[in-house]
Amino acid sequence: MALVVGVRFKPAGKMYYFDNSDLDLQIGDAVIVETARGIERGIVSINKREVSEEQLVLPLKKVIRKSTEDDETAFQRNKAKENEALEICKEKVRSHNLPMRLIDVEYTFDMGKIIFYFTAESRVDFRELVKDLASIFRTRIELRQIGVRDEAKMLGGIGTCGRILCCNNFLGEFAPVSIRMAKEQHLSLNPAKISGICGRLMCCLKYESEMYNSKKPEGKKHGKSHARTDELDPGPGS
Repeated sequence: MALVVGVRFKPAGKMYYFDNSDLDLQIGDAVIVETARGIERGIVSINKREVSEEQLVLPLKKVIRKSTEDDETAFQRNKAKENEALEICKEKVRSHNLPMRLIDVEYTFDMGKIIFYFTAESRVDFRELVKDLASIFRTRIELRQIGVRDEAKMLGGIGTCGRILCCNNFLGEFAPVSIRMAKEQHLSLNPAKISGICGRLMCCLKYESEMYNSKKPEGKKHGKSHARTDELDPGPGS
């Protein structure tokens, strides 16, 4: 067993476990942690608890410290620079005439890397673009192609229910959604009525699927299904 806390790097981002054997942390505390991308700043989303090693990705990274006032100043400074970096990259994309749409940009906390997220209908040769950006920002550059669901999660918006998109508000991870779930709930199969603004099946179809499945006759609960599954495109990880 290991003593860990859960940390998120974005409000509706994926939650990651970090070793926290020696700090007194509470939900909502800002912390500085070591990640595969370098040093990052996140928010504690789960209090200290014991978790079995089978549930962890080893070797487990440590919480370095609670975020200090200087850390928070640096974090806000990085956020302010991201808008400028996005505009510069958009201009370079236009000058190279690349068929891609920039969605977001993110500095790592230690400014060791800038990650640009984009969508495109096919693979894009952006090697010259990376060279240009590296000469401007003098740091490592990563361009990461994302899918339509991740685009909606980053940009946000209002769903047909009139509420903020679930993916942008609280969903840490996407779950597979199939047309079978709409059929079980006796919903219209008109794509316009069961698709989100990303164009994929709405995530909320998953919410009541288990309940509807539990009401089926016993022999039909686990029958084979050939329904199409609207799987998530791999997206960015923190």
